[in-house]
Amino acid sequence: MMAPLEVRALGRWTTRPRIPGSCLGVAIAFLHIHLSHTLPETGRTPLTWLMLGALVLFISVGYARDTRALRTLFALGEGRQPATSEHLLVAVQEVAAIPGRSFWFVMQGWLGGTLTVALAFPTLADVPWTEGVRVMVLGLSIGPLSAMLTYLMVVRRARATLDRLVSLGPAPLEVLAALPPRRMHIRRRLVVFTAIAVLSPSLFILDVAFTRTVTVVDAWTQATTPEARMEVMARAREGGGPPLGLIAGIVTLLILGTAALAGTALSEPLRAITEDATRIARGEVRPPRVIHAEDEVWATSAAFTQMQVQLVQALSQLKRAGIQISSTTEQLVATSTEQEVGADEQAGALNATSATTEELARSAQQIADNAESVSTIAETTFGAAQSGQRGATAFLGAMQRMKEDNEAIAEAVVRLNKRVQQIGKVVEFINEIADKSDLLALNAELEGTKAGEVGRGFSLVAAEMRRLAENVIRSTKEIEGLIGEIRDATNGAVMATEAGLKTTELGTLLAAQVDDSLSLILELARQTSHAVRSISLATLQQQTGTDQLAAAMGDILRVTEQNAAATKQMVAANADLSALAADLQHVVRRFHVEPTGGESTGASGGAPGVTGGG
Repeated sequence: MMAPLEVRALGRWTTRPRIPGSCLGVAIAFLHIHLSHTLPETGRTPLTWLMLGALVLFISVGYARDTRALRTLFALGEGRQPATSEHLLVAVQEVAAIPGRSFWFVMQGWLGGTLTVALAFPTLADVPWTEGVRVMVLGLSIGPLSAMLTYLMVVRRARATLDRLVSLGPAPLEVLAALPPRRMHIRRRLVVFTAIAVLSPSLFILDVAFTRTVTVVDAWTQATTPEARMEVMARAREGGGPPLGLIAGIVTLLILGTAALAGTALSEPLRAITEDATRIARGEVRPPRVIHAEDEVWATSAAFTQMQVQLVQALSQLKRAGIQISSTTEQLVATSTEQEVGADEQAGALNATSATTEELARSAQQIADNAESVSTIAETTFGAAQSGQRGATAFLGAMQRMKEDNEAIAEAVVRLNKRVQQIGKVVEFINEIADKSDLLALNAELEGTKAGEVGRGFSLVAAEMRRLAENVIRSTKEIEGLIGEIRDATNGAVMATEAGLKTTELGTLLAAQVDDSLSLILELARQTSHAVRSISLATLQQQTGTDQLAAAMGDILRVTEQNAAATKQMVAANADLSALAADLQHVVRRFHVEPTGGESTGASGGAPGVTGGG
């Protein structure tokens, strides 16, 4: 099984900084021993071999621990396991824990190695046991510094490795579920790092100065003449300066390098979050990516990634809803236009029917002489009434369908409004997190200021972190403004839909009235036909029936005119709804959602086979 190119040799590449970090600590110990320890040559050689042996043992044990701690990552790199989403998520969990594991492994390695060397050194080199104690103190001073440098170097490579693993398939939400935000202790971590960076080098200088002082005092005590004592003081002045200056220079470089690494480790994920937030504020919505970090910064990054996922989903739903609303309103406008034309035609037909009814009323006086003509007119009226009733029934069905369509539009707009409210809640959540980050940064800056000159670097880092948090707040404010525009457009759509629904309900009521009136017309026409066939009935009764028919036709005509006016209002309301749907689509188009692709890179450096090297 061939391993993916992205995971080959990632395990060794991720943990490799532990070797130079430990070697740097051993080199500092050699330099310190050379400058400060007054050991004979027979004592320095055993100590050197003991330290080298402890270093080799430490590297060998670290190799075995790495293989066990990153067993899934090594299996993926060697092709022994397929690069499935499940295996990749397990590898992500292993890599996320490796910086902390490396820190404590280096601490434990220095503690165990120092105790072993301190106990074996006096026996093998035949030196006083106090020299073993000094070796132990030296190791305990260098160990935390070496562990801190190792952690800062490993954490950046671990982030790059996580980026490569995530790019192979796991979804952002799956990664967030596999790596829940850990306990918040960035302030404690900064305090520990500051104490290590300051106290460890200070102990080196103090030990050198103490050793030189003890040497000078012993020589002064052994000198018996003033000339010998003056020579001792001269040698102390000539030989004490350069070693102390060299150690002070190394200490300064260590502090600057540590501060630079710590600042970079803090600023990289915050800078990536700021870039993504600024891009979203400009309307460029890309597929969400996971920005790997630690402690509170990881909690902020995880919340920001969840916000991006929900934002992409909400925008996609808004886009689909806008298209659906636009299509539905176009159909409504076309149907309403056809209905308006039909209402005009129906009004014309009813006008003609009303004129015929009036003519029937005028001819009622001559019914006795023109019975055949009246019978023909009655049959014509009966057929027209049947036709009008069928048209009214069809019109009522069309109005009912239009009512159902408007109700569907109202439900879609209400769902749209709920999605917009969900987006607002997500943005408020991000704003709260940014406020908390700003407060944490302010506290860190105050703590750095209290520390004086030593904490100036961390004050600058905290100030930069605070500025980035404020940028995130401003970006969320801009997003809230855009959400307000979407909410206003949605509310307008709701009001227009409600107006259209009310108009449709009124049209349905009027159509029912038309149907009832035409039923009455049909009944009256039937009565007229029966009256004509029963011509023997009194002419007065015929006249009364004809007058009632004329009055009913006048009512029908008025109802038809009202229906035509209501139809025109419904056409105007549908046109307004179509305009609101176009406005909603315009607002959604301000966010350019890129299709989901292979972009899943974070903010860290390169990895083997992609960017950077070992």
